Amino acid sequence: MLNFAIETAREAGQILLEKFGRKINISKKGDINLVTEADLASEKLIIERIKSYHPKHSILAEESGEAVIIGGENKWKWIIDPLDGTTNYAHGYPCFCVTIALEHEGEIVIGVTFDPTRNELFAAEKGRGATLNNKPIRVSETEYLSESLIVTGFPYDFKDKDNFARHLTDFLLKSRGVRRDGSAAIDMAYVACGRFDGFWEEGLNPWDVAAGVLLIEEAGGQVSYYDNTKFSIYAPPICASNGAIHTEMLNVLR
Repeated sequence: MLNFAIETAREAGQILLEKFGRKINISKKGDINLVTEADLASEKLIIERIKSYHPKHSILAEESGEAVIIGGENKWKWIIDPLDGTTNYAHGYPCFCVTIALEHEGEIVIGVTFDPTRNELFAAEKGRGATLNNKPIRVSETEYLSESLIVTGFPYDFKDKDNFARHLTDFLLKSRGVRRDGSAAIDMAYVACGRFDGFWEEGLNPWDVAAGVLLIEEAGGQVSYYDNTKFSIYAPPICASNGAIHTEMLNVLR
């Protein structure tokens, strides 16, 4: 099923690429959050392919801005984000992706994130490692937060997050730098391949992080809550790292 996920992500990514930079219809799914016709076209393709090839599987999707379970049974559940980085996409900023994960009896077993602008396909299968364009990847070997490049995202309601400004300031002071690119799925893929050393964010949805969690863990990294307990994709916030700097990151986030 990994090959199926890869092929589906590539096809959906091609739709995004074909529409990118053109005038497209944009609507709101909240005060700030956007949805474009590219989101909907990509999602339609993914859902139709899953229904055709795996009709007994259920699908967790963000259809028209609402989280819905589509069909099937929950033993096998596809968790999809047809366009992660919609705001970037709508503004012509080339940092967005398709991300697809498969959950089996509550455990993520397949994760794929495809960045069509760079033709980069990140993939992982439980127990079989992680790859970038079919080549094995590993998290970085950076040992100290002071030498690390960290990435985060700004939750839409960051003004209501009491600790957000403190966390951001502390990481800016204690790391080599902090980046914010606007796509959690790409951020996590970059932790998996060693481009970033750590990632934290609040307010994310299951489809934002499902594939990324598996990518990082299969690449040798670590994912947890801020108190170092086991992470669930269904309940933010998240802290992810190469493992070596995890304790230092948690010390900032606690």
